[in-house]
Amino acid sequence: MVNWSDGRVVKWSRGHVVMEPRGGVVEVKIERFEDVQAWQEARVLANLVYDVTAKGTFAKDYDLRDQIRAAAGSVMHNIAEGFDAGSDAAFIPFLKYARRSASEVQSEAYLALDRHYIAQDEFQAIYNQATRCKKLINAFIAYLRKSKQPSDQKPPDHLTPDHVTKRPSDHLTN
Repeated sequence: MVNWSDGRVVKWSRGHVVMEPRGGVVEVKIERFEDVQAWQEARVLANLVYDVTAKGTFAKDYDLRDQIRAAAGSVMHNIAEGFDAGSDAAFIPFLKYARRSASEVQSEAYLALDRHYIAQDEFQAIYNQATRCKKLINAFIAYLRKSKQPSDQKPPDHLTPDHVTKRPSDHLTN
């Protein structure tokens, strides 16, 4: 698992992350979307939202309950979907959708607080968890933008199938 808040990401490629935590360089494999800490924190957010919306008068306001649940789920679902988008450039828009969904959760939590569906401590827990998700997502987006490989630079062989990394003329000589 990668904990983006404990270290500085120094290299990312699909399946590998090299981090520089406070004590040295550590290589961590990210092979599934479940390994992405932003997704893990989004899962915490979704479960937190489901827990508070399942009780009291909040459970009976079907529109707001369903809307905040959908937004909370959308944070984790967009990270998962984007992870399998095929490239870092294709991943970024999904991360942006996830970030916007986290903001939507925060806005809807304000309405729930105003309607007295949730207590101040429940509001703060939701708001803080959504903020944590947004920070992780923002850090990941910033890193992906900085680490774009030039189109003429070949990715490492272990990350791309041979038929993609070879030029068409290479196939003719083999």
